[in-house]
Amino acid sequence: GTPHATCTRVLTHSPFGFSHPRGPREKMQRFAAAVDYEMNRAFMLTVMVSNQAPLASGIQMSFQSTAGVTISVTDVNEAPYFPTNHKLIRLEEGVPTGTVLTMFSAVDPDRFMQQAVRYSKLSDPANWLNINATNGQITTAAVLDRESDYIKNNVYEATFLAADNGIPPASGTGTLQIYLIDINDNAPELLPKEAQICEKPNLNVINITAADADIDPNVGPFVFELPSVPSAVRKNWTITRLNGDYAQLSLRIMYLEAGVYDVPIIVTDSGNPPLYNTCVIKVKVCPCDENGDCTTIGAVAAAGLGTGAIIAILICIIILLTMVLLFVVWMKRREKERHTKQLLIDPEDDVRDNILKYDEEGGGEEDQDYDLSQLQQPETMDHVLNKTPGVRRVDERPIGAEPQYPIRPVIPHPGDIGDFINEGLRAADNDPTAPPYDSLLVFDYEGSGSTAGSVSSLNSSSSGDQDYDYLNDWGPRFKKLADMYGGGEED
Repeated sequence: GTPHATCTRVLTHSPFGFSHPRGPREKMQRFAAAVDYEMNRAFMLTVMVSNQAPLASGIQMSFQSTAGVTISVTDVNEAPYFPTNHKLIRLEEGVPTGTVLTMFSAVDPDRFMQQAVRYSKLSDPANWLNINATNGQITTAAVLDRESDYIKNNVYEATFLAADNGIPPASGTGTLQIYLIDINDNAPELLPKEAQICEKPNLNVINITAADADIDPNVGPFVFELPSVPSAVRKNWTITRLNGDYAQLSLRIMYLEAGVYDVPIIVTDSGNPPLYNTCVIKVKVCPCDENGDCTTIGAVAAAGLGTGAIIAILICIIILLTMVLLFVVWMKRREKERHTKQLLIDPEDDVRDNILKYDEEGGGEEDQDYDLSQLQQPETMDHVLNKTPGVRRVDERPIGAEPQYPIRPVIPHPGDIGDFINEGLRAADNDPTAPPYDSLLVFDYEGSGSTAGSVSSLNSSSSGDQDYDYLNDWGPRFKKLADMYGGGEED
């Protein structure tokens, strides 16, 4: 048949209400408000459906019908909540540590699940509070100070967390606000800390006041007074009260020497009980011009330096600068001499010590007659190659490659002596005419021109008629021989 539109209605009254279908063919019913398992676990509904178009003639049926519907609600875990959020309490600042402030407990709406709720801190900027994990009791962990930087408009704010052990677990937050009532726990401070005044009291005075971290009624009016000890304070200075917040400090005597003076002043507030503080103001007394302003010389003198001290300081500065200048000039001159100094050695002064080894029995003094310059001239390669084998002079440079030895590090010598030695060493290393080695001179000849005569003329095979006394005339070199032969005759 032809489809016709129907109308569905819920006849049972419900405090949650139901929304009706939005279209002619929509049969879904919706709750108009949230459903709470703890309030209603099930709903019994009567639903009526009717045909909007009239029935055809001859049909003996009702155009509407009703049915009963049961809706069951399933329980789910709901988050705990704080009944009072934000909670505000009022108390005086300065309560001791461990003081109980309030109970900040949460409620778990799942009363049929038998769940446990535990508490913890979520935000505590100054770390002043503790919360009991099982019952939510708030206690102080430190002394609460209204003058702290964590306080805004006398209110301290902390946030706490309440979480159950459901599956899955759920949690809720609560904020505790603590309004701190001021007490008189801060002594006043003197202002200003430093001031300036003229030597003569009729030119100017110093206006003083006080600052207190507390609030009314624990602040002004303030009382300013000079202490009785030391006595020089009241002898030289005086205080004149202007009003509850200001006073004037001035000189009592007609003249006070320029300098810096520490003037103690007792400041008392109007709290209950009142608090006082002994503050020190640093006063610079100086000579002034006609306008009451400190002169330049007076400002220096007020810093605590007399004329003699200033002159001594200037002299010391001049001496120090002079010494620094002389040291710089001396260093530059020494550096210049170091770079320009050269090592000059006269060849005639080049004296070399030589140990002469003699293999003959006479002469020797004439063997020292040699040309020093010949020792410094290297032999030509042809002469070396053509030289017959035999005894070689040990001061000759060996033929072939010379062995390379590691350069021994030179220990630096201090001062000018070290510079002189190093420059001489560099000059000797770079001199191409210097002999290669310092050595002993070996002579492989018997000598010539000796006045002692030849030993071979002696007839060693003759009998004892030989007279060897002339050996004593040959000098100390033949003393051993003279003793041997002369002694034999004596025996």
